[in-house]
Amino acid sequence: METEGRGIGLLNKIRAYALQETGLDTVEANRCLGFGADMRDYGIGAEILRKLGISSVRLLTNNPHKIESLERHGIRVELVPLLVEPNGQDTEYLRAKREKLGHRL
Repeated sequence: METEGRGIGLLNKIRAYALQETGLDTVEANRCLGFGADMRDYGIGAEILRKLGISSVRLLTNNPHKIESLERHGIRVELVPLLVEPNGQDTEYLRAKREKLGHRL
């Protein structure tokens, strides 16, 4: 299965983009298609890290779901936030990620 688009697959991500063109934000579009806000799970990645003897990571992300998932699977995570300036075209997208997904922006 493709994992593009928070785990909903490439075709559904394209459908979500079409819904976003009608005014829905990224989270609303995923939910309209019957998906959760973020369907990804990082358990396999955590298992690979453990098999390699890695028990902690410095993770470049703003996404608390990634941190929670890795920690739930036994990997300690040090957050390294990615600071971005909105460019006018992505302001609403970033706002939805911050307000609805808890991203640290």
